[in-house]
Amino acid sequence: MRLLGLIVLCLLALPLRAGTLVVDVLQGSGLPLADAVVFLESPQARRQVRPLMKAEMGQAGKQFVPQVLVVTTGTEVDFPNRDTVRHHVYSFSPVKKFELKLYIGTPTKPVLFDQPGIAVLGCNIHDQMVGWIVIVDTPYFGRTAAQGQVVLDKLPPGNYRLRSWHPGLPVGAAALDQAVSVPAEGRLAVTVRMPGVLP
Repeated sequence: MRLLGLIVLCLLALPLRAGTLVVDVLQGSGLPLADAVVFLESPQARRQVRPLMKAEMGQAGKQFVPQVLVVTTGTEVDFPNRDTVRHHVYSFSPVKKFELKLYIGTPTKPVLFDQPGIAVLGCNIHDQMVGWIVIVDTPYFGRTAAQGQVVLDKLPPGNYRLRSWHPGLPVGAAALDQAVSVPAEGRLAVTVRMPGVLP
């Protein structure tokens, strides 16, 4: 019995095998594309997903901040209004329909996003305000910065579907989809091109 306990301790002390995926998202011209959302889907990833503890889509300067928010399925999102004017935030997207009527400050109840998909947000008072909430069924996701790159670390090795989406895609367009195989160790680099999408 003592020997078995020692073996278990030794196994627990071994480093877990995990890989890294580096995704570069480019415009059709080859320039880096900021604000693209990338995420890895698999049955194993779906079993690992948990709601985020805190998420918010604020309003400041009569804009949604951030303009693109990524959350996991089951996450509740706050909508604080940091402007001095009232906003009327809504979504008519099938994935999540809701309406927060004219308000200043933070509504008392957050909005639950319980299905994967893309919700397009607007404001009934300020037509120029557009935002997106991308709800993913995986804990492995990121958003590209100015250099168009996302690094996903500590990934369990295996086969995934790499999904890539950008607000510049046509309304209602599905995320781009390709197969990737994450190695048990080291880094895998992938380039995604989105022709016709501008930053």
